[in-house]
Amino acid sequence: MTKRKFGVQKALKEWLADAERIVVAGIGNPIRSDDFVGVKIVQNLQGKTSERVYLIECETVPESFLQPIVEFNPTHVLLIDAAILGLKLGETSLIDPERIADFPAISTHMLPLRLFCEYLTATTKTKIALLLIEPKNVEFGEGLTPDVQAAAEKIANILLKLFS
Repeated sequence: MTKRKFGVQKALKEWLADAERIVVAGIGNPIRSDDFVGVKIVQNLQGKTSERVYLIECETVPESFLQPIVEFNPTHVLLIDAAILGLKLGETSLIDPERIADFPAISTHMLPLRLFCEYLTATTKTKIALLLIEPKNVEFGEGLTPDVQAAAEKIANILLKLFS
């Protein structure tokens, strides 16, 4: 499951086809520019989804939300984060968590995300996927760069359509 560019909408639609209860976890650091994209997408979804969608702004500590996720008993968990994958700026890739090691990704969250996914897989029957977005800038600073901001808005709109 690696889909890029326009294929990400189709990939998400297929992945969410049998979803009943969905967790969308936004991951990122608010003071590292584009690294915050995952949280920004979740913020864009706040107040626009049904109770079958549990939105979490994890920032840099997704492991702090393991218990609430397990208690929600989701059928699907979508983790959204920035990752340097060598793609075009703002390009997205939907991957299975088992494939994290296959990517030469640079992310401040890769090790915790792998462990996070392993724990969820061991304790629930949920399907897990990572939606990774190619950042332009992950240096210290606030606010997304324009291309990553546009990608965040596009992804939020795609998810809203799929959740309705």
